[in-house]
Amino acid sequence: MGASEQGLRDLLVAGLDGDAAAYRGFLKELGAHLRGFLRSRLQRLPDEVEDLVQEVLLAVHNQRHTYDPGQPLTAWIHAIARYKLVDLLRRRAGREMLNDPLDDELAVFAVSDTDAADARRDLGKLLEKLPDRQRLPIVHMRLEGLSVTETARVTGMSEAAVKVGVHRGLKALAALIRSDHEDR
Repeated sequence: MGASEQGLRDLLVAGLDGDAAAYRGFLKELGAHLRGFLRSRLQRLPDEVEDLVQEVLLAVHNQRHTYDPGQPLTAWIHAIARYKLVDLLRRRAGREMLNDPLDDELAVFAVSDTDAADARRDLGKLLEKLPDRQRLPIVHMRLEGLSVTETARVTGMSEAAVKVGVHRGLKALAALIRSDHEDR
């Protein structure tokens, strides 16, 4: 079974505190997670998956000092993975046709860096208000693009609980946004 958000976070934090075995465990678990995430997005470019996994792991390693333990780990890693994915797509642009799901995801980068950073920060703050049983399924399915089955495996929840968590979590987020908007 894959590591949960908390499990990955604990391994990284221990690694940052000098526990080399924990850090190796973090990279191994993260690599397995990234392979599934990237394989589903690079169906027409399967030979690129392993190279991209290694690029993301190297970027995570090089940027580990920027991780804020108060923020969701998967959101931080997902941002790094998406940037590396876009870099790959830019390098390959014009040479091969891309998967449709990748085209949709590229729309995220149409806004300025400041707007995107503000939106990520705001979303992160809203997600922090949700309990794990709602927050984690949203992060994994809606932000990372994992399937229900993959999300269940990563979080240790049942598939039914994942579906309920996403549904209830999105309703709760909508209510939080409405209440924040009404307060202004």
